[in-house]
Amino acid sequence: MKIATLGTGGIGGFLAVKLMHAGHEVATIARGDHLRAIRESGLTLDTPTERETLNPWKATDDPTEVGDVDVIIFGVKGDALAPAARSCLPMIGPSTVVVPFLNGVEGSDRLAAILPEQNVANGVAHVSTTIAEPGVIRQTGEFNRFVFAERDNAASDRIERLRAAINLAGLVAPPVNDIEKEMWAKFVLFSAVSGVTTAARCTMGDIVANDPLARLFRAVINETAALARVRGAALPDTIEAATWDMAQTLPAAMRASTAIDLENGRPLEIEWISGAAARLSREAGLAAPMNAALYALLLPYKDGIASR
Repeated sequence: MKIATLGTGGIGGFLAVKLMHAGHEVATIARGDHLRAIRESGLTLDTPTERETLNPWKATDDPTEVGDVDVIIFGVKGDALAPAARSCLPMIGPSTVVVPFLNGVEGSDRLAAILPEQNVANGVAHVSTTIAEPGVIRQTGEFNRFVFAERDNAASDRIERLRAAINLAGLVAPPVNDIEKEMWAKFVLFSAVSGVTTAARCTMGDIVANDPLARLFRAVINETAALARVRGAALPDTIEAATWDMAQTLPAAMRASTAIDLENGRPLEIEWISGAAARLSREAGLAAPMNAALYALLLPYKDGIASR
């Protein structure tokens, strides 16, 4: 398969190396020092068990150099979605599928408003990765799970081909019959992990060990789960308790990527996480005071201000 990763950050870079190793042609769309490092030394994946460096089929910041591909793995920050989506157009042919692996629950809809809707799928990634340095992707946990489907959950050859490619690369891409349910189930957890570890400048271990933080975390879970149900997600009645149980098993040192971005003075995706949970709840007539408070606390740092 011909596959493009845009951008080639933690998720895109992880999949790029794994899929290259499995024999696929992968074009990595990146920029700046990251792109220069990939061009000069290849793209490196550093995992808990191995370190591998491979050279992409193409490494570029110009999608017009790539041409039509079978798959675009779309993984940019939420605020960069619109220009990144427009840049995909030269790589989209009649059967190309664009699979978003983004934070939040609005990515697919936002893409479908810019790109031909028939080319847009929906997806959610469960993997802990980051750009450790230019040209190097680091996986910080051993788990990986990539769930994706057509927007209407219909079976399709292009989704099955990508699922088979990812599974044959040694990763986990299970079949799914309700992608919206999967998206919201992750968002119930992620809205709490992102909002609380970022606003409180803390780790998951701190949250589990601190009763007031734990109560805040669980309140965010409850608010986001209520929003999911109002919007039609078929979440089980046990999702709140199950999500808290899962949170307590996460690595004690774990923080959301949003927290790491705050620490490094980078822009924050809060409009699509705590901000989205608050905004969508308000539109649905629900109260979401905890998500709204976390959004307000982080708003001064939205554009990457390291300190005030």
